Amino acid sequence: METSLPINVVIFPVLAALLSSLVALGAYRFPWLLRYLAFLLLGLAGISAIVSGGWVLINDISISGELPLGLPWLKWHIRLEPLSGFFWVIVGILTTAISSYGPSYVREFESGPYSLSTLGFFTGLFVAGMLLVLLADDAFLFMIAWEIMSLSSYFLVGYQHLQVTHRRAAFLYLLMAQLGALAILLAFSILISINGDFTFATMRQAELSPLWANIAFGFGLLGFGMKAGLVPIHVWLPEAHPVAPSPISALMSGVMLKVAIYGLIRLVFDLLGTPHWSWGIILLIMGSSTAFIGILYALMQNNLKRLLAYSSIENMGIITIGLGLSILFIANGHPLLGALAMIAALYHALNHALFKGLLFLSAGSILQATHEQNLENFGGLIRYLPYTAFFFLIGCLAISGLPPLNGFVSEWLTFQAALQTPSLTSGVLRAVIPLSAALLALTAALSATCFVKVYGVTFLGQPRHQFNHPIQEPAWGMTIAQAFLALLCLLLGIFPTTIIDVIEIIPQHLVGYDLPSASEQGWLWLTPISAEVASYSAPLVLLAIISVWFIFFGLLYTTKKTRRTSPWECGFGTVSPRMQYTATAFVMPIQRIFKPAWRIEELVKEQTDKKTLYPQAIRYELHIADRFWLILYEPFIGLVATIARQIGRIQTGNIRTYLAYSFFTLLILLWLIT
Repeated sequence: METSLPINVVIFPVLAALLSSLVALGAYRFPWLLRYLAFLLLGLAGISAIVSGGWVLINDISISGELPLGLPWLKWHIRLEPLSGFFWVIVGILTTAISSYGPSYVREFESGPYSLSTLGFFTGLFVAGMLLVLLADDAFLFMIAWEIMSLSSYFLVGYQHLQVTHRRAAFLYLLMAQLGALAILLAFSILISINGDFTFATMRQAELSPLWANIAFGFGLLGFGMKAGLVPIHVWLPEAHPVAPSPISALMSGVMLKVAIYGLIRLVFDLLGTPHWSWGIILLIMGSSTAFIGILYALMQNNLKRLLAYSSIENMGIITIGLGLSILFIANGHPLLGALAMIAALYHALNHALFKGLLFLSAGSILQATHEQNLENFGGLIRYLPYTAFFFLIGCLAISGLPPLNGFVSEWLTFQAALQTPSLTSGVLRAVIPLSAALLALTAALSATCFVKVYGVTFLGQPRHQFNHPIQEPAWGMTIAQAFLALLCLLLGIFPTTIIDVIEIIPQHLVGYDLPSASEQGWLWLTPISAEVASYSAPLVLLAIISVWFIFFGLLYTTKKTRRTSPWECGFGTVSPRMQYTATAFVMPIQRIFKPAWRIEELVKEQTDKKTLYPQAIRYELHIADRFWLILYEPFIGLVATIARQIGRIQTGNIRTYLAYSFFTLLILLWLIT
């Protein structure tokens, strides 16, 4: 329902983020302005976004109005309702965590060559841009806010611009972002062309022919899918996320990708009317391939942040699977199952924001402590970073989909939706959806393997590398931010019925149905379909885990006397860190099985003693390239370069030639006009 509350209630978080951005400009002379005041304002923006977005969502209300900005004949229309309020909460949670994490994190840049004011200014602008995208109720404001979000994040990706890899990653991101923005603009243009109005309310009334609706969907999927990192338009993501400062990586992966998902939901389920079943097939296939390929590439990475970036691609695929299932069920006359699939997608969007934000912040703590991202140089860090190790473990368990954490709930709901295929009459769908579910199950198993590798190689065993500086826990502000997100991962896993009761209002607006059976057994049991089909009790699972834990260790330490001794060393004498599994060796069996998925170059370099001819050192190098980059993008880049060279021939440097070009162009234009 609409409400007449003052517009200041919803615009305040945006203003606080913009004020944070302006205050940060003074950090070039007074660094404390960024550490304390700018991040304090950013935290205020985050908390107010959580409150206002959550309030709109819980009370099922809509706040709308106009801002005296824009063009004289085109005001900015804003609206906060349950769907945008849900994503506002996601932005607010991560922004609040960053406001605690940031002050201690930026200290390492105070004495470096990079400007603190630049970092603070574009961080505030980035948050404001994302909030405005969610608030926009017309295409004009939406595109302006989208560009603010994209351009500010471009400067943040290229923040450490003295390094060539950072500049290249930022340029690739900017190029893909602008191509995506063009596609979104074309999708909006098709809707605007019907009634000639930029507002979303008028767009909803547009009656597109099936052809133009499909074209608009295609442009929207290209634009929003590019920003979300869906395969094969994902290539910018694993390049940009690793080079951005860690808090920015958390914002980009945890929030910006969800803003793209919001745009896709807004276009497909709201502005384009009733979605066509073929759109669901496209999203289902694209989501399944994105999830599977994303985790395959994540497994092969030895750079910690690059691995997390590929894992984000996988999770965007899982969300897209949920949206595809929702469309298929709605189009085939099963809106209740469509609501279930949409809730699974929304729940996973929230969950991914939490555990991926946690993992990126923990990775930032590791990076700040070790100045290293290569997994092969880690090992035994749990001795030096116990708090970070604990919170990173929570994130690994959550992203692996293990109960009782939040990642399990949303993936379980997605599986429950996929298992309802017998309700469909189409033989094609009854064949495709189980295949997608099987691929999702394989993806979940590979994800668990991936994060067993990450945690084991990073925190367990013996140190593989001797660092020249002491390794210690980061400042308390960084630890508190991780604890905040870890606690939310646990709470959203233990009380899923409470969360579903809140967010089910979104499919009720978009689909016309909610999920009344989810809490019919009370808060203790989650029953997405019915108690006879499937049910899950996270509190009981947690109680069982704690009970088994205490029983096991109680029996272990009370029945037998503890004796500590060194493990058997296989006759080699002293155990060396070189005897441990490396990150590369851990996933070697998977690499052999799925070898066609990558382009792999293996190099073995052996140094021998010239006298004895015995090997002194053996070095193994593994280089893995993204096949999509090689197949789709490199040929296109070569074509563009060839065309540019041919066009460059007209650049003679002769002023008379240029005047002749202008003259003949003018003649052609006059001829066309007449």
